Amino acid sequence: MFGHRPDGRRISSIEPIVRITPYLMPMRCDAQVFLQHRLDYEKMARYIAQQGQKGERVTFMQIVIAAFVRSIAEHPEINRYIMNKQYYARNNCTVSFTMLKDPTNADAGETAVKIKFDPSDTLYDVRDRMNAVILANRGEAVKNFVDKLASFLLAVPGLPTAVVALIRLLDRYGLCPGALLDEIPFHTSMFITNNASIGLHHVNHHIYNFGSTSIFFGMGSVERITVIENGAARMKRFLPIGITVDERVTSGAHFSGFFGSMVRYLSDPSLLEVPPEKVLYDEKCEYHVPKVGETATGKQADAPAARA
Repeated sequence: MFGHRPDGRRISSIEPIVRITPYLMPMRCDAQVFLQHRLDYEKMARYIAQQGQKGERVTFMQIVIAAFVRSIAEHPEINRYIMNKQYYARNNCTVSFTMLKDPTNADAGETAVKIKFDPSDTLYDVRDRMNAVILANRGEAVKNFVDKLASFLLAVPGLPTAVVALIRLLDRYGLCPGALLDEIPFHTSMFITNNASIGLHHVNHHIYNFGSTSIFFGMGSVERITVIENGAARMKRFLPIGITVDERVTSGAHFSGFFGSMVRYLSDPSLLEVPPEKVLYDEKCEYHVPKVGETATGKQADAPAARA
């Protein structure tokens, strides 16, 4: 309220032509823009194999998310969202996704998780954060906050409608408790789905009107496409990604810079092995997240973080 929310701060230093778009397109579904990108699967696969030889296990999804976090550090304008037709700069960098509780048994069910990242994170930091959260949510009997809340609401007829309406109302005016927003996966910098892990094609997923998500990435199964190299045709493998964004968030020039950064890091993931030289933040929205195994003061925790 009054320009402050638990997950962000209202900003007004935006070009008028951009700032007026929420009044012309009130909902995210009005302003969805769909993009397609193909990653060089063969180049990334070689990089992952080289990391394995060094004893470092990384995945395609971890590289994509690490590239996103690094690009946000360079282009904080993309980490904004619109609520009640007002622009807010997010005071965190988070990524949400749905995961199988047992990757070998789809019947075990799935859950949604959200992970906080620090803009200075390297690829290895991103991997460790993801592994720790995934491991903590593995197992059919494991229930996180979102699972428990959904089960409680669905146990009483009519209660889900009332509670969701209340959360929407509080969220609209910045009165939703920060502790609740931290748990809800729809209040996030990016939502990503890895359809390749279950053998499905990539999709351009819709952006939820509930919450504050402004970007959705949909990874798909590897595609084989004919290319011309050295004057000869050959079949080459690519990893397709469907990207959906809320075009109201910032100008096209900022989006261009952001995706340019992502393409650079995805083309050469080794750039993500070291912290960025500089991190940019929106005004008064600087944030930091302790590394896995560290306390908030930066000291090593007593117990090491678990890895998947």
